[in-house]
Amino acid sequence: MKSSQVQIAGGQITEATRGRLHRLNVMLILPILAVAGLLVVALDADTWPEALILGLGVVAALVASERWAAGDLIRPRVAYPCLAVTSMVWPFGALLTDSPNAFWGLCVVGSLVVPRVPRHRAAAAVALVSYVALVGAARLLFVTDDMRGDLITYLLVPAGVTVVVTALQFPNERFYDLVRDLEQSRQREAELAVTRERVRFASDLHDIQGHTLHVVKLKIALAQRLIRADPDRAELELREIHGLVSDTIMQTKELAYAQRRLNLSAELENAKNLFEAAGITVGVVRDGEVGPGSSEMLGQVLRETTTNILRHAQATRVRIMLTASGIAIINDGVQGEGPAELRGLATLRRRVAEDGGELTVAQNADEFVTAASFPPGRDRREP
Repeated sequence: MKSSQVQIAGGQITEATRGRLHRLNVMLILPILAVAGLLVVALDADTWPEALILGLGVVAALVASERWAAGDLIRPRVAYPCLAVTSMVWPFGALLTDSPNAFWGLCVVGSLVVPRVPRHRAAAAVALVSYVALVGAARLLFVTDDMRGDLITYLLVPAGVTVVVTALQFPNERFYDLVRDLEQSRQREAELAVTRERVRFASDLHDIQGHTLHVVKLKIALAQRLIRADPDRAELELREIHGLVSDTIMQTKELAYAQRRLNLSAELENAKNLFEAAGITVGVVRDGEVGPGSSEMLGQVLRETTTNILRHAQATRVRIMLTASGIAIINDGVQGEGPAELRGLATLRRRVAEDGGELTVAQNADEFVTAASFPPGRDRREP
């Protein structure tokens, strides 16, 4: 349930940001472009057919701008028609009518398309400016009566404006790339939070189920040995097994609803009973009381270590030392090349570190030490 909520939240952030940017661009850019397009038509068109053709260039520029704001411009069904229309309007205005501003639509559409092409953007920019300049140069060769005036009006100004507008669009496009990267980063963070929650849940479930199942296995073996020699004790063990299973079911439900909290004192008593039931001598030394901010994590360390000793070590003695800032569990069950507890405690070590503490494991002669500690005064900083 929590995972779905995080994923939905990440999706809402992305869609909401994109929608706001789209609306902002439409409100700011389209009115300005529409007014500029109307001025182009009003200034250059002398007849209704000319106004219609110049108007097509204005419409193509507005459509391209709206699709650009929506992030949907670089698609054949949008970019190609807009480029085709504006590319035909400019030679119409330069060569067939006296419309020096007919390049406006091509300048707008080209400057929006070029920075978004997947590859060879510089070549695309050069091609755009070259086309605008070539059309202006063609007028100088075939139409003009005023070489100097038309050189400025139809060649230098259109090409220069296209260069400036296209160049300015590149950093603007980079800004929107950063916005898209930010949205993707937020989505990845949401997905990572989901993954972390799943790992945490799996680790807690392993702590509950693995610990209890191993204890049940030990108690069943004990009950089998006692069922004839001491039926009353065997019945007591079976009742404790029933209680353990019931408690595990309750803890699993609490974990599912994020209500599970470990009690260090209860874990100490439970560990002592388990070791004694397995024939291991237990000594508990209290040199201080752990604060509530560290109690739950230290309880997890004790539970995991207890399970590891019962499963992997051949211990005969265990000492549990509790201080105001941490806990140490020492056992004499070291075997061969080293303890298997290192692997089992790897995940818990990361969780302790994330909680601001440190978990260490060490082998001293024939003893193995698992210790977890938190900085002094940590519990006073807890909210």
